[in-house]
Amino acid sequence: MRFLIVRTDIRAVADGDIAAAWSDGHRLRDETTTPESRRQIVHAEDRDAALLLARALATVGAVRAGKQRVKVLPLSEPRPAFRYRPGSIGT
Repeated sequence: MRFLIVRTDIRAVADGDIAAAWSDGHRLRDETTTPESRRQIVHAEDRDAALLLARALATVGAVRAGKQRVKVLPLSEPRPAFRYRPGSIGT
């Protein structure tokens, strides 16, 4: 499986927004509607490589200071390429 490693900025949230989200039971951040701005994107072919790259990105000063975060996202398996074999179609 392939992975996407993303380093993003963390959006600041007001205390009132946190209290409202907590009382209403909805999400404070919804990445599907308003994703955080991306700083760096890296691809990896397997989980071990993805975690190694994520650890390396986590050493960046802004990540260590809590201003940015590192996310490891699994991507769907690539579809196998269609390969024509003589006699395989129409027989």
